[in-house]
Amino acid sequence: MRTWIDEISKNEGKKVELFGWVGSRRDHGKLIFIDLRDRTGVAQIVFFPKNKEVYESASRLRGEWVIRISGIVQRRPKGMENPNIVSGDFEIPADELQILAEAKTPPIAVDTNGTEIGEDLRMKYRYIDLRRERMKQNLIMRHRAIQFIRNFLSQRRFIEIETPILGKSTPEGARDYLVPARLHPGTFYALPQSPQQYKQLLMVAGIERYFQIARCFRDEDTRGDRQPEFTQLDVEMSFVSQEEILQLVEELFTSLVETVYPQKHFTFKPFVRLSYREVIEKYGTDKPDLRRDKNNPDELAFAFVVDFPMFEWKEKERRWDATHHPFTRPQQLGEESVDELRARLRDDTRNVLAHQYDFVCNGYEVGGGSIRTHEPDLLADVFKVMGHTQGGVEEKFGHLLEAFSYGVPPHGGIAPGIDRILMILQNEPNIREVIAFPKTGDGRDLLMAAPAAVDKKQLNELGVQLKQSKKPGLKQSKKN
Repeated sequence: MRTWIDEISKNEGKKVELFGWVGSRRDHGKLIFIDLRDRTGVAQIVFFPKNKEVYESASRLRGEWVIRISGIVQRRPKGMENPNIVSGDFEIPADELQILAEAKTPPIAVDTNGTEIGEDLRMKYRYIDLRRERMKQNLIMRHRAIQFIRNFLSQRRFIEIETPILGKSTPEGARDYLVPARLHPGTFYALPQSPQQYKQLLMVAGIERYFQIARCFRDEDTRGDRQPEFTQLDVEMSFVSQEEILQLVEELFTSLVETVYPQKHFTFKPFVRLSYREVIEKYGTDKPDLRRDKNNPDELAFAFVVDFPMFEWKEKERRWDATHHPFTRPQQLGEESVDELRARLRDDTRNVLAHQYDFVCNGYEVGGGSIRTHEPDLLADVFKVMGHTQGGVEEKFGHLLEAFSYGVPPHGGIAPGIDRILMILQNEPNIREVIAFPKTGDGRDLLMAAPAAVDKKQLNELGVQLKQSKKPGLKQSKKN
């Protein structure tokens, strides 16, 4: 039975079977030493000439070869311990060696942190890049954080539900990725910018507390903290106030950091709440970095920014647009009725505030959410302020408005970004370092060479005809 390397210390004097990659080989006189690496750590393996067959095989070993060895765990000679590795007090004299796979010399080194290697080369050979300790730890900590989040919410009566990837294209702020529907020529699915409408429909369905570790897609320019596809923690609750949502998020991330990242400390506890107007006037941004010592990577300044304007003016388009998204509920003033609020939307658009809140940390927006508009007439008025016609609203959002006519609870939610939060917690410079297989800054997958042209037969099946572009790019395949 296999023994993981981090279990070696519990098996002194016992025979173990180890599997992994050869990290390095050292010939010391007649002895051959290798560092054997698996996901949990590194172990020193010793080969003696007296075991001739095993010794001769060991003399062939090179870096990154995949092997199996067996031997009895013994303590290293006094003074030869290595405190820098998990099995540093022990070594295994090999009595068996099986070479499972030979390897070419890797195009990139894996015994460094990788910052000295060009990113394009790291992306092309990502499966090798992920062997380095830093990248491996990033993925392990990502797993631990997500596992903690799932357990935390499940204990509070949330239900994890998957929502569709193939949906409908609706105006929600960014460009959609479109997918041609072969069985319905001339029509398209859209990949979700977020599960926004589906999670609201789950509230109509009576689920009351939903969450999802959701994959989202936005066709927009990338940057260090943004990717074409990304992961967010999607949360929605019924019969809830804005403050209750903020308290839940604060409790979740306080507990997450204290449990998974105990070396971190908070600038503010409880997290501060600042108005949009206050942060713009004081810091000139709606995602201020509030750390006391910005050179301390273990300081976390979480805060909520609230009271955003409901609408922003788009000068180029000469129309109002939702600051967050159109499903955000406008704030009522005092004892103002819904009818009075609807009139104010029309007559005093600029000054209407929203039940919108952003979650920020160390100068990044790490999440956003809102209380939703659950009254169909009020929601329709919001769309009209944004310039949509009645017919356009029915075409794009008729399904949601109809659902709301069958009994919808007041509800709201939030969606913290998993990639961005992990980037901060892992002290990484961009989110590509905490994603297993990210895209480049211009949206390419260098490992799979995507996006790529498809052959004419596929396009014909989809009823898609390509328009010639004057811009340099990929040529259509001539295969048919």
